[in-house]
Amino acid sequence: MQTNPRLNIRQVTWANPVGADLRAAQQAELDSRFGSTDHEPGPPPSEADTAVFVVAYEKCSGQPLGCGGLRMLDENTAEIKRLYVVPYARGSGVASSILAALEAQAHSHGFSVIAAEAGSAQSDGRSFYESAGFAAVPNFGPYVGVDESFCYSKRLDSHSASHTAMA
Repeated sequence: MQTNPRLNIRQVTWANPVGADLRAAQQAELDSRFGSTDHEPGPPPSEADTAVFVVAYEKCSGQPLGCGGLRMLDENTAEIKRLYVVPYARGSGVASSILAALEAQAHSHGFSVIAAEAGSAQSDGRSFYESAGFAAVPNFGPYVGVDESFCYSKRLDSHSASHTAMA
């Protein structure tokens, strides 16, 4: 998969202030969509359980456009967490580029499966994962028994994982 020539995708620490601001914007949007702040089953991701966190920047302006991370579920599986693109950059390939970078990082960290969850108020997220080759799976972990959660997974190998260069 070709990388987006308009973007620099950089791995940053969980504590990175730009990443923290993007995560806060994502949570505010989800609070609005769900009508509540109580929309995440289980504990939120943290620095301790996040193997990789990336921020996508526009090359020309340096403006941050989105972010995403990988939470370690077990030695074989990582879960996409906090995949977010600022509203004005949606539809421009930023989310797909972040996902490709996360898949490449998951593969390089030895994960063979990548999982994701999208809630009932995130039909756009569900469509995104389905179009990216994720298959619907039974709810896992904290999503078991949560009717508002839709879970997905995708097996990674050297052919399916994009080897996206990180800046």
